[in-house]
Amino acid sequence: MRNLEETHLNRARASLRQALSWYGHLRKSGKLSSNPELAGLVKPELETLNATLSKLDSNLIKIAAFGLVSRGKSAVLNALLGENILQTGPLNGVTQWPRSVRWQPPGGKIVVELIDTPGLDEIAGESRAQMAKEVARQADLILFVVSGDITRTEYQALLDLRQAQKPLILVFNKIDLYPDTDRAAIYQNLQQLGAGHPQAKPLLPDEIVMVAAEPAPLEVRIEWPDGRESYEWETPPPQIEELQQTLLTILNREGRSLLALNALLQAREAEAAIAQKTIDLREQEAQEIIWEFTKYKALAVALNPIAVLDILGGTFADLALIRSLARLYGLPMTSYEAGKILKTILMSSGGLLLGELGSSFLLGLGKSTAAIASGDNPVNFTSFAGSAIAQAGIAGYGAYSVGKAAQVYLEQGCTWGQLGASTVIQEILAEVDQNTILYRLQQELGLKY
Repeated sequence: MRNLEETHLNRARASLRQALSWYGHLRKSGKLSSNPELAGLVKPELETLNATLSKLDSNLIKIAAFGLVSRGKSAVLNALLGENILQTGPLNGVTQWPRSVRWQPPGGKIVVELIDTPGLDEIAGESRAQMAKEVARQADLILFVVSGDITRTEYQALLDLRQAQKPLILVFNKIDLYPDTDRAAIYQNLQQLGAGHPQAKPLLPDEIVMVAAEPAPLEVRIEWPDGRESYEWETPPPQIEELQQTLLTILNREGRSLLALNALLQAREAEAAIAQKTIDLREQEAQEIIWEFTKYKALAVALNPIAVLDILGGTFADLALIRSLARLYGLPMTSYEAGKILKTILMSSGGLLLGELGSSFLLGLGKSTAAIASGDNPVNFTSFAGSAIAQAGIAGYGAYSVGKAAQVYLEQGCTWGQLGASTVIQEILAEVDQNTILYRLQQELGLKY
């Protein structure tokens, strides 16, 4: 398992380094860049790629705690830390912004950064949601803290967090407030609701834990040697061992795989944004190139009397169009785009071939035959012109289709191909064991590939 984790980490590093190499010409904005305007636009994404690679090298795992107000998020993290570092209190909204603290799990060799977050249902909902989205994006593992049956608001917040495509542990806090029978019933409900979908499998033992991070004080009777009795309030120690052990097991079993997967998810998002900004910035120039090739290909096919040369020439024109667009965008051409675009070119060439066969069937002779037989016969010349116009239209449409397809595949395909972020994500998830916390993520993400 350890060797597999190292493999996942190394694949993620290689993918990020490849991405940074691809966009090396954009790393410096201004005069030093071959494309200063684009370099300035994609600077945040390039910084994300560099920061993500540095995080991989540091082996730092980020665990973020989310939940509604008064569920005890800060108390849970304090109990893990073994000291009251994060502020807690009886009033709602004690935590006003995300705060991070380092935690060294007992007996573990991995350094963890615990992130405390404000309640998801507090005021300033839009900015709070954006803050939560950003923290969830950076986190390698999410703790969702509840303190009883899940409310409608909590369930929606849980669904939103699952959109971050991160492993999630449901933490049932304040169990000291419930009798054993109620606690067991709530636990069973949480197992199903926490999965985030009615048809999903209930949460596994590693995906749901019960804790009492800050137990309520108990009144205890004290008997003195002289026979007197008194009563005092005593706070029991936190019941946090189950969460500690679960986290330790996960981190030692699949911590590096968690790191690798989250890095690749961030890289995929950054590369997609780079491609989108590149496509948007060069849209007008790309349209001009596509229309130029569309016109020239249509004209060449219309004037050429030999059908075989129509197909060969059309194919070469499509390839030249793709090369021109790739040069304009400066985006990598991976095997993913190449395969997809090849299918589009074959369809374009097939359209020309069908056009030639169709004109032969409908007009009684193809364009090539009409050209040879035309002579001074106006009927044959009309047949040639009709075939030429029909095939010019097919050729022009084919060129336009190839150009638009090239735009789409150059935008989407940068994360595929060998060592592409999407490719490596798929490879990692294909190797996930059913007993790991990543297995549910494999099922959720597997629907998207």
